[in-house]
Amino acid sequence: MDLWNELEQKRRELMQAVKALATYGRKYAEAERDYKVLLRKTALQLKADGMAVGLLNLVVYGDPEVAKARCERDIQEALYKADQELVNQIKLEMRILESQLNREWSVRE
Repeated sequence: MDLWNELEQKRRELMQAVKALATYGRKYAEAERDYKVLLRKTALQLKADGMAVGLLNLVVYGDPEVAKARCERDIQEALYKADQELVNQIKLEMRILESQLNREWSVRE
């Protein structure tokens, strides 16, 4: 029965990880939105201030606020992807436990 308990524990962990994935996904999307809006706003302001269009890309990404928003977006993306990997790892561990359970039950029959 230990394998069964382990499998049940993994199932609970998987449900928690999936809930966290939804939260991370929402935060990632919000950070992406905030970054894009700030990037556009800053680029338009630089253009209105007379910045040459060809230099906008070089200057806008170095703006401290834009860089901070981009960093936050990247952090949220990393958390989202890390949780995706956790979900995959838990699924793999569950498959291994299921295989072990199946082997034990087939030996008993």
